[in-house]
Amino acid sequence: MCQYQDEIERLGVKKYKHGTEAAHGIAWLGEATYFPQPTGLACTWDTEVLKQVGEAIGTEARGFYRRDPANNGLTLWAPTVDMERDPRWGRNEEAYGEDPHLTGKLASALVKGIQGEHPFYLRAVASLKHFIGNNNEIDRGECSVSIDPRNMREYYLKAFEIPFTEGGAQSMMTSYNSVNGVPANLNPQVNDIVKKEWGMDGFVVSDAGDVLGTVNDHRYYTTYKEAVAYSILNGIDSITDDHGISKQAIRDSLAEKLLTENDLDVALRNAFRVRMRLGEFDPEDRNPYASIDESAILAPEHKEVSLLAARKSVVLLKNENEALPLDADGAGSIAIVGPLAGIVYRDWYSGTLPYTVTPLEAIQRKMNGRGQVVYASGNDRVKLGAGGKYVVIGENGKLAAAADTASDAEVFEVTDWGWRANTIVSESTGQYLTTADDRNITADSNEIFGWFTKEVFLLDGAGDVRLNVSAWNAAKIGIVENGLLAVDPELAEERSSLGSPEEKAAAAAGNEARRKVASVTFDVEKAADGLREAVEAARGSKAAIVFVGNHPLVNGKETIDRPGLSLPEAQLRLIREVAAVNPKTIVVIVGSYPFTLEGIEDEVSSIVYASHAGPELGTALADVLYGDYAPAGRLNMTWYRSEDQLPDFMDYDIIAGERTYQYFQGKTLYSFGHGLTYSAFEYDGLELNRESVAADGEVEVSLNVRNAGARASDEVVQLYIRADKSRVKRPLKQLIGFRRIHLEAGQSQSVRFNVKASELAFWDVTRDRWCVESGAYTLMIGRSSEDIAVTGSLTVVGEIVPPRNLRLPTPAINYDSYSGVIIDECKEGGSSTAAVSGGAWIGFSDAKFAKASGSFEARVSAAENGTIEIRLGSPAGEIVGVCEVPATGGTQAWHTLTCAVNVPVGRHETFLTLSAGLRLSSFRFV
Repeated sequence: MCQYQDEIERLGVKKYKHGTEAAHGIAWLGEATYFPQPTGLACTWDTEVLKQVGEAIGTEARGFYRRDPANNGLTLWAPTVDMERDPRWGRNEEAYGEDPHLTGKLASALVKGIQGEHPFYLRAVASLKHFIGNNNEIDRGECSVSIDPRNMREYYLKAFEIPFTEGGAQSMMTSYNSVNGVPANLNPQVNDIVKKEWGMDGFVVSDAGDVLGTVNDHRYYTTYKEAVAYSILNGIDSITDDHGISKQAIRDSLAEKLLTENDLDVALRNAFRVRMRLGEFDPEDRNPYASIDESAILAPEHKEVSLLAARKSVVLLKNENEALPLDADGAGSIAIVGPLAGIVYRDWYSGTLPYTVTPLEAIQRKMNGRGQVVYASGNDRVKLGAGGKYVVIGENGKLAAAADTASDAEVFEVTDWGWRANTIVSESTGQYLTTADDRNITADSNEIFGWFTKEVFLLDGAGDVRLNVSAWNAAKIGIVENGLLAVDPELAEERSSLGSPEEKAAAAAGNEARRKVASVTFDVEKAADGLREAVEAARGSKAAIVFVGNHPLVNGKETIDRPGLSLPEAQLRLIREVAAVNPKTIVVIVGSYPFTLEGIEDEVSSIVYASHAGPELGTALADVLYGDYAPAGRLNMTWYRSEDQLPDFMDYDIIAGERTYQYFQGKTLYSFGHGLTYSAFEYDGLELNRESVAADGEVEVSLNVRNAGARASDEVVQLYIRADKSRVKRPLKQLIGFRRIHLEAGQSQSVRFNVKASELAFWDVTRDRWCVESGAYTLMIGRSSEDIAVTGSLTVVGEIVPPRNLRLPTPAINYDSYSGVIIDECKEGGSSTAAVSGGAWIGFSDAKFAKASGSFEARVSAAENGTIEIRLGSPAGEIVGVCEVPATGGTQAWHTLTCAVNVPVGRHETFLTLSAGLRLSSFRFV
């Protein structure tokens, strides 16, 4: 029942591991083909490329499985399908963007590639993650996200539905968070929607540590036996947790009849059905994938797919006066500057990079001696002093303040990643400084790669040339015996106690012999001014290319949400200073997420965006910059102008919060779907094969697209739709189709979309079902969500939502509007609305009262006395009844109360205002 399934020799069942990380290539098993981060793959808007990537990942998984079948399983933890409703999420690089249609289609293509097309046997298995509502890292193991039925059905669930119903995904992982008060591993939607409604017949796995976390973190149950029992009953088939504790808890729950053996059989059938389809128990000659061996790992054809995906993922955000493409044959020098020009980083869910081509190397190859390439990282190189001595690297790589003169001091290159976080590299060793043991500072880390980013140092200025230095965990850096630099053991131990067992052990080892750490402020002496070097490199060059962005494990990663949306201030300053001396400044952003640019978009000629795309990052960018490949990537997320344009980070309501391109009404920096290329494309001839369509019908939409430019290029044709009038708040526009096509210069192509009327449905909370609403719809086709080229009209003959009948028992969560409430659990079944502030209310539109109503009945809970006011017209409208709610004995102590109301005959906007702390499960008028 656990992740590492034991061997059962008498049955011929071998050891098997559920879960090999494979977000964009096989991870953590050594060198493997590395593809662009998923957010970069999403910027391709190309399902065929995603399928090819999936095929390569699944094939290499087979190679690793052949190498070690007991530990390298074929059930892969990918793709991440979480909706990215907020770009501040620390794991933004792992998912596919803010739109459920784009995410669902791309994830479905990747799934098909991973699993293969054989009717029975599977190449490997894709596990969609994380179900559901996982878009924050802060308190992820404890928090509950509030998602109402429309947001859930139309947005969060839709992204998962497509790769199950179209892609045939055979596995899924639940998330750490709770949803509407219920931990995700207990979410009834796993059984009711994923397995029953969508027909998923594979297995569901819990996220690492989360079943026991139902006790440890959520405090939802008090015993492990309850946690495992109810997780299994709610659809968890494989437990990713401590095996000994989990298995004993299962035995305990069997003994106490919380579980039956049949409950385990149901889960095991799901897991073994998948193992059988992987061919594990069949002769190899039956399985078309069994012959794949280790030669599949790093196969040349996979490298080609990696480069293709990297090229297709590059997005040209701005290109003023056709500054790009550059001319490699032109005379003069070109300046390459910035902290991301000369390096390629990997992220947490990736394999070891087999090689790298940096942007600097690739551009030098393009120039091939036809012009001078001048490089400056823009980073300062410094010498440090402390306690009257200069810092050197001593025995075993340990740093000490031990040199008497500056000439003997070590030189360090400092990269500022913003928000105090810096990484420091020794010039003599080329290695990062680290506090790996939470005790000493050593210069012996080859890269930043670990659950804790111990190569990060928090720097605080104390004047222009003095620094206070802290470790990754805010522990102060000082001096101990022999001048050694050390971590303050008190704080290091305190912070480490919150970490993993390995981290706790390291902290204990580091504090075996307590040493008194003397507080110290470091003196800084610049050996080289990085900003000045970059400016001088740019001055007089025919163009300056500034490479900026983020490090994938600094200031935003699993467990850490982003502190802000902007580029680091040091990078913004670098861009501005370079642009001031070179009118042809091109900014290349290599990043894991959208950024706000703080006005630099108006100061430079061109802006290019790419994710951390792996070993071929430099090649792909150089090909785009020099015109050997015309960029055609499109943004998978809105780039906002300011973080102030976003609601509270934990607000998961994209409709009321007006998040994403679907509902956002402000001015964007760059819109969803935006991306330029080196040719102009013309759209015309929009036609619909019918003017109206029934709710169960479909319409064919066609148009002509022509490459009117002088260069061959891809174009991404995007189809959006808008309901011209609706009973409910509908998206301003909604993506329902896209095609990436390639056209030679002057070439035209007819592009067709088949639109099912069912894709236009919204979730009708008045009847708890999908509704295809009658009315007029506007079709919009163009180059992005804001750059619409042609429009058309379609009439849908569907339904008209009838007035509400509030005489029927009505779930409180099926409101039309609200303020000051979240959705929480009702342990009697279902969910409830919980008032989190005074003046909270829920509204129900177009309620028809055929008869006057004199009584109101509600199912409530309340820790303290409160009231429900029934109002008509608005939340501040006429009061037609007041219900006094006595304390019920707790938030899950549910009582029915009745009070008198005076609701006249007619159709009313009806509102219930709730006292703070009151919970309402359902109600009706009598």
